[in-house]
Amino acid sequence: MHDFTEIDREDFRNLLLEISQTRIPFGKFGIKAYPPAGVPIMDLPIEYLAWFQERGFPKGRLGELMAQVFEIKAVGMDSVFDPFRQAGGGRFPLHPARRRSFGFE
Repeated sequence: MHDFTEIDREDFRNLLLEISQTRIPFGKFGIKAYPPAGVPIMDLPIEYLAWFQERGFPKGRLGELMAQVFEIKAVGMDSVFDPFRQAGGGRFPLHPARRRSFGFE
């Protein structure tokens, strides 16, 4: 049996909003690889978050939020971020866009 802590609806909504506005500032999904602000933490791959789960999340609020995202994704609830993704134009693209046309001249 899981031991869940109580969180009210408004607190959960505020947590999701904060997560949706937070971007990873470092590493392979950070500002250098995805300028100008990095990838939103809600769109990080679960494998990347699992790596931090094993080795330790960053200190401070960023680490706390990344841990929350990992837990949400680990239980299959990634869809709770969909309204924020839709409001922002969709899921953040993690791969470069493919060329749609080829010049054979």
